[in-house]
Amino acid sequence: MKRPEPQKGILEIEAYVGGRAHAEGAGKVYKLSANETPLGPSPRARQAFAAAAEGLELYPDGGASELREAIAARYGLAQDRIVCGAGSDELLHLLAQAYLGEGDEAISTEHGFLVYPIVTKAAGATSIIVKEKELRTDVDAILAAVTPKTKMIFIANPNNPTGSYIPADEVRRLHAGLRSDILVVLDAAYSEYVNRNDYEAGIELVATSENVVMTRTFSKIYGLAALRLGWMYAPAHVCDVVNRIRGPFNVSVPALKAGVAAIRDTDHVDAARRHNEQWLKWLTEEIAGLGLTVEPSVANFLLIRFPHEQGRTAKDADEFLMKRGLILRAVGSYGLPDCLRLTVGSEEANRLVVKALADFVGRKAGAS
Repeated sequence: MKRPEPQKGILEIEAYVGGRAHAEGAGKVYKLSANETPLGPSPRARQAFAAAAEGLELYPDGGASELREAIAARYGLAQDRIVCGAGSDELLHLLAQAYLGEGDEAISTEHGFLVYPIVTKAAGATSIIVKEKELRTDVDAILAAVTPKTKMIFIANPNNPTGSYIPADEVRRLHAGLRSDILVVLDAAYSEYVNRNDYEAGIELVATSENVVMTRTFSKIYGLAALRLGWMYAPAHVCDVVNRIRGPFNVSVPALKAGVAAIRDTDHVDAARRHNEQWLKWLTEEIAGLGLTVEPSVANFLLIRFPHEQGRTAKDADEFLMKRGLILRAVGSYGLPDCLRLTVGSEEANRLVVKALADFVGRKAGAS
């Protein structure tokens, strides 16, 4: 008996699996696997979310006007060049749906966000994965991979799970070397954490180009991951296309209201940034002091590399930490089987994970 069959290529997609949230047998659990902010959302965002319960019978504003106005005011952007979505993931799907099809190719990097090949294949196109250079996006490798079939390029900057970034002049060099009909998608989900003079999230390049899109999220520094809220800044013609195919009410009222309050509470964002800067540095130094390799990061997480020795591998460390209620992210699916990704957590969680890693490698944690 025949049954409905999905479009060609769908069954070749490996489903995305997020970071674990539970540790069986452990007491208190510290989830350090999903790059969530330990400070949580702004109190104002919580209040706005609760107040939204008074009107749950009403449809959202399909144009997300108030939120787009708040984003535009925060960053000095044109409101009509902003589109909001149910997380930046939805916007990535919509961009792929709109600009990719059978016979097309989209390029991403070997340790890039796993959603890029998923949305590419879901649109019927071919995902081209290029090598990175010392865990960083290699502009020359991307340019060398471009063919007449290339229609889109995904760049996570900073990149997840490596924590690396490429400076603005490298992004501009990439753009300058591409055909004008190739859409460059700059995923800046972690941009609020970056403190480097040579970094740009992509706003300027979008403002001066017709083929660049920047996506952002409220899931990280704003602490609204549960609400699924993201936005993109794009040329007017790209916004027009995406608005034609997105759901008419794709963002809920609670998400819209909380998002407005969150982006206006700059003090809370500054506090989250300061916390991250302090503890990212501390974790890097402490874990490196244990003899483990810690990759430099500009985001709110660290990539820790473990040896291949029996009993000391990343898998062994993961199991050891899980028993203590410390949940990190295994990143074998990203081509990094010898690594774990650690989210910067609360002071308590950070100190506990260093102590646990010290016990794992058989050394004492630093006195600091």
